[in-house]
Amino acid sequence: MVKAVLREVLTVGITTGVVLLTQDRPFPWSLWTAVIAALLLSTRLRWPWLASLICIPAVAGGLGWAPALVAQFRLGRKEKSIPRQVFWMIAMTVASIAPVLLTESIPPGPLLLATAFAFGLAAAPTVLGALVTTRKELTTSLYETRRARAAELEARETSARAAERARIAREIHDAVGHHATLIAVESAALAATAPDDTVRETALRLRSLAKESLAEMRAALGLLNSDTTYPSLQELVDRARVAGVSVTLSETGDAPLSPAVSRALFRVVQEALTNVTKHAPGASVTVTVNRGSPVLVSVVNGPGESPSPGDGGGAGLHGLSERVRLAGGTLTTSYRADGGFSVSAVLPPGKSKVDVQDSTFGGGARDAATA
Repeated sequence: MVKAVLREVLTVGITTGVVLLTQDRPFPWSLWTAVIAALLLSTRLRWPWLASLICIPAVAGGLGWAPALVAQFRLGRKEKSIPRQVFWMIAMTVASIAPVLLTESIPPGPLLLATAFAFGLAAAPTVLGALVTTRKELTTSLYETRRARAAELEARETSARAAERARIAREIHDAVGHHATLIAVESAALAATAPDDTVRETALRLRSLAKESLAEMRAALGLLNSDTTYPSLQELVDRARVAGVSVTLSETGDAPLSPAVSRALFRVVQEALTNVTKHAPGASVTVTVNRGSPVLVSVVNGPGESPSPGDGGGAGLHGLSERVRLAGGTLTTSYRADGGFSVSAVLPPGKSKVDVQDSTFGGGARDAATA
């Protein structure tokens, strides 16, 4: 605002100064009409045609070309109608030539040359103003076109990612889901026909695990609603105890967790307990969870009956590390001096990259995968 006012003051002041410094004054009223036109130049900001109209007497007096040039430039900037622009060019030309014709006798040649010069003087700032406006409009249009193009490319990329994710989801669901369903069905049949109670309990537990694995796979692939919940850590620990693992669970804090952080927390404990079962059978495990800010989870096991640190290739831990990273946290694993193993993670309680990805692609993947 201050710059605009200062610019306007300079425009009016310089134009008025040019008028006042002109020594040649053809008519007694030439100076006053030119000064008035210069002082009223600000009217061009709202009514460009009015400023041009005020400049016509000043141009007729011979001293008004300085304010007229400014007024015509503004007229070219704001007036969209070409016929109106031409009208004011002709009006300025006539105002400039008419007093000369009335007071002097000029041959046709010089008169034609003077008329062309006056028309060019009136047309130049008008055309320049129109060109500036056109350039600005073209620049804005080009910017909007580029932005629309970028948005279109982003939409296509998002759609392609969603389609690819849906295709992968269908492939995994068709391949793994079929076998998981067969395991659940055959386990149910075994539980119904087995004479031993222990075998029946094991078969029923196997059926439950198969169904739960299928549900978790569908949730991970986006084939179920986003409100799918995981078992509690206590249920996970109880299940490990049934499998023969000695587990102690300690939970503190009650900070609300985002869905991605909750999943990452569950997977850290689940993967750690699975590794203990495979690589350190018989080892005692301590699970410590602090739902604060940040969220801290630690799974520490002692030495097992037959530890094999290099067995398995660590693919599960690599995948777990990536999941924790996407949730905005860090995963740390280390061997202990007593022969045990430690898995710890630090997670943020807020929204993570996975939450954003789920909200962006989850609906599309679910729709495409269930179609």
